Amino acid sequence: MKVEVWSDFACPFCYIGKRRLEGALEQFAHRDDIEVEFRSFELDPNAKRDVDYNVNEMLARKYGMTVEQAAANNRNLTEQARAIGLEYHMDKSVLTNSFDAHRLTHYASQFGKRNEMAERLFKAYFTDGLHIGDHETLANLAAEVGLDREGALAALTSSDFSEEVREDEQFAAQIGVRGVPFFVLDRKYAVSGAQPTEVFLDALEKAYSESSGK
Repeated sequence: MKVEVWSDFACPFCYIGKRRLEGALEQFAHRDDIEVEFRSFELDPNAKRDVDYNVNEMLARKYGMTVEQAAANNRNLTEQARAIGLEYHMDKSVLTNSFDAHRLTHYASQFGKRNEMAERLFKAYFTDGLHIGDHETLANLAAEVGLDREGALAALTSSDFSEEVREDEQFAAQIGVRGVPFFVLDRKYAVSGAQPTEVFLDALEKAYSESSGK
């Protein structure tokens, strides 16, 4: 059974949701029968690759709050992440356009490394404070998960895999995805948001039971 996950690497709830899904899979008796596939979604397709403001300033501007309120919200997110073993350094996050990072996951998918690449990109953004819009940085990350650095760089400096990203996004629009993370189980059940592990486990059990006829 396939679980498809739409997410963006600049989305803090997406990384949290990923871990909670993984926690559910650890408890799921039929986890070896589950294939997880990460799909592309851009929170802000018009984002610039390089900006001169930080995440707190961006959130304050976007949601009409003070920079201090934005920082407090990010501290809360950091605590949520810590509770499931993730280390967030939101103040170090480098705001950028995530399109090329998504293209890189499609490059990685040719070699069976799409999920590993997604994990490394999340960690790069939220833990390491790396610029995931920079091609050299992305190529280094590709090498870290066992991909050919020069091959990845060549793909990034071309327009390769742009269509694949757009296809993921178009399909998301067709099925009504308005925000991420968004999880689709066996193309029948959906879970929206970084729900508690128990919610994912319940959805897995229902979807698997139906797909296996048990």
